Amino acid sequence: MEWAEKDKEVKRILAKLDQLMPSVTFTDINTTTSAKNSKATILNRRSSYCVGDPLMVRLDLYDHLGKRKEYGGDFLRARIYSSGLKAGASGRITDYRNGTYLVNFTLFWAGDVRVSLLLIHPSEAVSALWAARKKGYDKIAFTGNFLNGTSDLFTECGFVINTNAELCEYLDERDQEAFYCVKPKNAPCEAFVRLKSDNKNVSYLMELEQSLLNSSNTGTEIPQTFRDIHVYFCERKKTMAMEKCRVGMTSPSPSGFVWQNHWHPVFCSVPSFNTFSTFKWIDICLKRKLIYLLGDSTVRQWMEYIASRVRSFKYLDTHGAGKHQNLIAVDMTKNIQIQWKKHGHPLVTIIEYMVRDHSYIAREIDNMAGDRDTTIVIAVGQHFRPFPIELFIQRMINIRGAIERLLLRSPDTKVIIKAENIREINIDQERFSDFHGYAQNLALKDVFRDMKVGFIDAWDMTAAYGTKILHPPENVVGNQINMFLTYIC
Repeated sequence: MEWAEKDKEVKRILAKLDQLMPSVTFTDINTTTSAKNSKATILNRRSSYCVGDPLMVRLDLYDHLGKRKEYGGDFLRARIYSSGLKAGASGRITDYRNGTYLVNFTLFWAGDVRVSLLLIHPSEAVSALWAARKKGYDKIAFTGNFLNGTSDLFTECGFVINTNAELCEYLDERDQEAFYCVKPKNAPCEAFVRLKSDNKNVSYLMELEQSLLNSSNTGTEIPQTFRDIHVYFCERKKTMAMEKCRVGMTSPSPSGFVWQNHWHPVFCSVPSFNTFSTFKWIDICLKRKLIYLLGDSTVRQWMEYIASRVRSFKYLDTHGAGKHQNLIAVDMTKNIQIQWKKHGHPLVTIIEYMVRDHSYIAREIDNMAGDRDTTIVIAVGQHFRPFPIELFIQRMINIRGAIERLLLRSPDTKVIIKAENIREINIDQERFSDFHGYAQNLALKDVFRDMKVGFIDAWDMTAAYGTKILHPPENVVGNQINMFLTYIC
């Protein structure tokens, strides 16, 4: 795809996102959406339900003055759950753009079910966050480390640097991926070896807008006019998919549910593996496999999870240093090799890391031969949240192009896309809000629609589990891996 075509597609996807986002202004916080004053009502209220039945909940949102909202765009999260059964599922939300929302749940399991309806951000905060995201790249400060012999030289780096000083340009001409550093006086551009970042004291939000992002206004429960839902197994509705998960399937919304702490997709079936110490499972599924995990630390978790449970896996010494060094683990008896490699800029971390041992994912894929025993997992998103979304969209388009080239020369290679997951709602919402992840998730699905890839909807999965941390707990990671194994085996 030529650069002009890529730019056109970036603008097309951005325009679609713009249409979904509210554009509102306010001068009084009391006119913004109030979870406490809003109401949730079941539309198909009954004394009991059968497994597989729908549950429809209407939300009527009001402001802090008790006045009904006349426009939509609120960022909501809907979930049903049964704590004792370790069960949960997300709901599909329809925004009628007039302050009314319809939440559709499917009752996947029998038992007493509770409903959770969270106002993550009022529409006024969503509007402010979306506008602020477009205004620049300088919410994150990058510091580059150059070597002059044995001396360290430090300088400013980033995607955009406003200076008259000489710059080092690190450019991928084909994909137009560029990163810059102010050139040190006593070192060449080739001496750039390490990088770290920190949050910059920059905000594109007004003080009133920032007040909408504090903890009391983020992730607040909307009151309900109903109690628990009683669900019974009536033996008349099927909720479990029978066809095995395979690459190329379309993932609906919601994509599955949790029951007894296990993830059950609704569009395909996942077998229940016993434990990761079961060598029979290794023989059947991972024997002779070459697995590339490309992306952020949420997919590095996969490698750490597997290697910690399968004693035959041994880490190779890659001569790296620090938390973000690339990892390789092998099982010599089964001819299994798993690699994790961090994605290219931006990597947002205060921990200094090597820049000479990573590259953009599209380039990594271009260097792979691929075959029926090769699998690539791509997990990108969390580190892009503080930057204009065009950067993320362009990166995904470049990765898609590399996947298309790979599948032309090696159609049996399996490619899995892992979406980003939800995270904390009390950490720097202007930079890292789940709203930014939600927008990226929509763009991700647009870019990879109709492609022969497997999709692991970690967003929906972590919402169903109710996790609110950047790195999900081990049981969630294990279920992501179970679905991955089903795709490749």
